[in-house]
Amino acid sequence: MHKDIATPARTKAILDKYGFSFKKSLGQNFLIDTNILRRIVDHADLTEESGAIEIGPGIGALTEQLARRSKKVLAFEIDQRLLPILEETLSPYPNTAIINKDVLKADVSAAIEKEFNGIQDIMVVANLPYYVTTPIIMKLLEDKLPIRGIVCMLQKEVADRISARPGTKDYGSLSIAIQYYTEAETAMIVPKTVFVPQPNVDSAVIKLTKRKEPAVAVKSEPFFFQVTKSSFAQRRKTLLNNLTSQLPEGKQKKEQILSALELAEIEPGRRGETLSIEEFGRLSDALLPYFS
Repeated sequence: MHKDIATPARTKAILDKYGFSFKKSLGQNFLIDTNILRRIVDHADLTEESGAIEIGPGIGALTEQLARRSKKVLAFEIDQRLLPILEETLSPYPNTAIINKDVLKADVSAAIEKEFNGIQDIMVVANLPYYVTTPIIMKLLEDKLPIRGIVCMLQKEVADRISARPGTKDYGSLSIAIQYYTEAETAMIVPKTVFVPQPNVDSAVIKLTKRKEPAVAVKSEPFFFQVTKSSFAQRRKTLLNNLTSQLPEGKQKKEQILSALELAEIEPGRRGETLSIEEFGRLSDALLPYFS
């Protein structure tokens, strides 16, 4: 068994050897606690037949744990200063591949086809850079990749919003967008002390399990997301106010919006945060004829 990368002493030695300095703009915070890394990997339920996709491997601390428990790891790293470090730290693990690309611009499905030939079970497992957490998760879900789910570390506050239920202050269009595609649960809370450099906020690991079918069947996905976003534009306003001010020509179409609300059996005076995902589905289908 090789010595773990994720100990404070070994991490420091690797960074010193390469004279590596953290780039704030890339949101680099490296984990230095092996137990926490193992627990993250536990939540992904990998087998020796699984493929794991990682985003932002850093110096390979999580990559190493994934490589020990899966058939192959494919990692996207944007910072080319880390490539020589990864080449060294991951040299004991021939089942790892690093792609030097921004995952947001990469063709992930082509990479999956190339690297995961014959692998049926694929999980994304990542300690995501906090400044782009939401766009990355949304891209992975909207690209309809052949993955079982995502286990990722992110800001606790964002994790709370992703897994929030209707009627709570954290529930919003982000909760709906992600729960439309997945079942979301917060798996564990992670203190800031286990990172170098220490972030200013606590972190959480969230587990997203992809649904076989979206949570609700809607006539138009883009319009459904537009309606949910519009409904939360100003949290203190009623649904009717938000929809008339946010939807295209909403002010002229107030009567149509009222009839759609009636058809969907939703009180115009309710606020967005009280609606379930099913109610938003009914509402967007009722509004669609007036806005397409």
